[in-house]
Amino acid sequence: MKPTLLILAAGMGSRYGGLKQVDGVGPAGEAIIEYSIYDAIRAGFGKVVFVIRKDIEAPFREKFGRKFEAKIDTAYAFQEIDSLPDGVAGQPHREKPWGTGHAVLVAHDVVRTPFAVINADDYYGISGFETMARFLEQGCAPDRYSMIGYQLSNTLSEAGFVNRGICEVDSRGFLSDVVERHKIRQQDGGIFYEEDGGLHPLHSGAIVSMNFWGFHANIFDALRQQFIDFVEQNRDNPKSEFYIPFAVNELVQSGAVRLSVLPNDEKWYGVTYREDREMVEQAFQQLVKEGKYPAKLWEK
Repeated sequence: MKPTLLILAAGMGSRYGGLKQVDGVGPAGEAIIEYSIYDAIRAGFGKVVFVIRKDIEAPFREKFGRKFEAKIDTAYAFQEIDSLPDGVAGQPHREKPWGTGHAVLVAHDVVRTPFAVINADDYYGISGFETMARFLEQGCAPDRYSMIGYQLSNTLSEAGFVNRGICEVDSRGFLSDVVERHKIRQQDGGIFYEEDGGLHPLHSGAIVSMNFWGFHANIFDALRQQFIDFVEQNRDNPKSEFYIPFAVNELVQSGAVRLSVLPNDEKWYGVTYREDREMVEQAFQQLVKEGKYPAKLWEK
C-alpha cells in the first residue's frame, strides 16, 4: 500500500502576517505546498492529508481542491483548540491550538498507512521525498520510524530567527536525542540560539529536524497518551505546545522505537517572514530553469 503524506497547514502565520500556506511563490503562482505534493506524487505517495483549521477551509479548497484530486487521494483533518481526544478532562483555557504533535494526532481517523509528516510552508527538496518514500515502503515498522535530517546552515532565514530541533545521531544512524532550540540566528560569523536571556553557539553542520518525519500508524496510540499527560501537566500554562520532537524523543528514550536519521544536503526554503518571499521566488525560478520542475506545475 502506498504511503500517505500528512501536511501540517493549520499554523496562524503570525510572524509572516497572513495565510502563507496559499501564497504563490512559483513562476505560475504555485504555493510551496504544491511543490511538496508534486514531489510526493512522483516519489510514489498515494494519499495526501491536510491538517487545517475550519476557518481556512474555504480558501484552501478554492486554491487546491481541483488541482490534484484526480492525481492523488485527498483528505482533510481539522486542528482546533477543542480537538481533544477521549481522556482529557475538561477544556483548558487556550488562545491557539496545541502544537505540531497535536496536529498529527487529529489526523488519526484519516491515516491508515505508514506516513510522512511535513510543514505546509517548507520546501524540502526532491530527494527528500524519494528517500522517505523508500523508507516508508521498505523500512518502516511499528518500532522503526525515520526523519529527514538537514544541515543547520541550510535551514536558516536571513530575515530573522528560527526554531529548530537539534539532533544527536549515533554511529548506526539512529536518533539518540533531539532538543528544540529557539530563536536561532546568524550573528558575528556564527550561529547561535537564545536561552535564559543569553546566546549559545551551534555548529553549522548540526543535523536538524525540519518536521519531515516518517511514522508507522501505531504512533497515534502513543501520541494520544502523551498528549493527555501533557495537557494535565500544562493546565496552568496556556501557551505551552506539544511538539513532535518532544513526543518522538520520549519514544526514543524509552526504547519503544528506533528512528533512522536519513541525511539530506539539499537547501531548505521557507517563508517564515514576509522578507523571505523574494528569495524563495528566485529559488523556484532557478529550479525551473534547471529543469527540476515545469514552468506550470500542474500543466497537463
